[in-house]
Amino acid sequence: MAKKYKYPILQINLDYIYDNSKKLVDLCNQNGICISGVVKGFNGDPKIAEELVKAGCEHIASARLEQLIKLKKHGIAKQTMLVRIPMLSELEDMVGNVDISLNSEWETVENIEIICKKKKVIHKVVLMCDVGDLREGFFNTEELINLALYIENSLQYVKLYGIGTNIGCYGSINPSVENLSQLCLVAEEIEKKIGRNLELVSGGATTSLTLLLEGKMPTKINNLRIGEAILVNRDLQDLRKFNIEGLHQDNFILNAQIVEVKDKPSYPIGEIFFDAFGNKPVYTDRGIRKRAILAVGKQDIGDHDKLIPMLNGIQIIGSSSDHMIVDIQDCKQNIKVGDVLEFMMQYPPMLYLTASKNVKKIYKKNKR
Repeated sequence: MAKKYKYPILQINLDYIYDNSKKLVDLCNQNGICISGVVKGFNGDPKIAEELVKAGCEHIASARLEQLIKLKKHGIAKQTMLVRIPMLSELEDMVGNVDISLNSEWETVENIEIICKKKKVIHKVVLMCDVGDLREGFFNTEELINLALYIENSLQYVKLYGIGTNIGCYGSINPSVENLSQLCLVAEEIEKKIGRNLELVSGGATTSLTLLLEGKMPTKINNLRIGEAILVNRDLQDLRKFNIEGLHQDNFILNAQIVEVKDKPSYPIGEIFFDAFGNKPVYTDRGIRKRAILAVGKQDIGDHDKLIPMLNGIQIIGSSSDHMIVDIQDCKQNIKVGDVLEFMMQYPPMLYLTASKNVKKIYKKNKR
């Protein structure tokens, strides 16, 4: 491999991503829930998005408008959903290119209507309800209900598709029966006033799967916006101690090449000030240790602490823009310059690596 490809390499196993998507789609469908497959974690790569479509995700979702436009042009045959509240400056591009958007501002909805009328297209909106995480959404449910009624009764081109909430992304709040039931009560009140069922009651993201696995998901929730559990499956198992049997965690593998191997002190020499990113790291003096430097850095991976070495005895101890330093003292293999180390990952490195033009992507298919 070292002779054929330029490093660093990101190996992407499309079959594993399909497997994870299908398993979660089936699990959710059995409980009356559809999945909006979120593609922002891999920067909207069409090859990967196609696996989510094949597995049966109801919508393809992203926080980045340009990713959804790219996928539409690629021919992705699913409704697209913009999961970040749209900017007024992007509404012209959004209308006609995106089917559904999440919204929490009256002015934004009115502007969508104006543009839809001009373009003679329909656009669906999901109004966001803040149940305590304090990111987007109406905190005052009366305001949300009033906007829902205005859309339903007064707008021609903007259609009320449903309501939703975000939990855990900012305030770190756990999904619970209480906070999702609050969303359901708002949905029921809107439905009573408009005389029909909302098509979508969206109960959050990967974190909300915990309630489903515990059998506690309120029955009115019929949609989840899932990315992380499909792509790397670390949050449920590592942080929340939930294991969905059969889900892969090695869908994305980083291959990075070693450029230096030396014995060095483990504690920097001289006055410790700030690193290249304005941080003041804390070091532990472990004496002289064998260390290796890999030709990959923060510009490619973001947070090195979110990488997981696949070789026993490897410990990541730091990184700069273009270098990552690992302690190899306890590794039984004879590691040398030119060797390639492999790393699994949590969500943040996947986000950086799939976006980096300096990282070669290799797509694997084991079965199909």
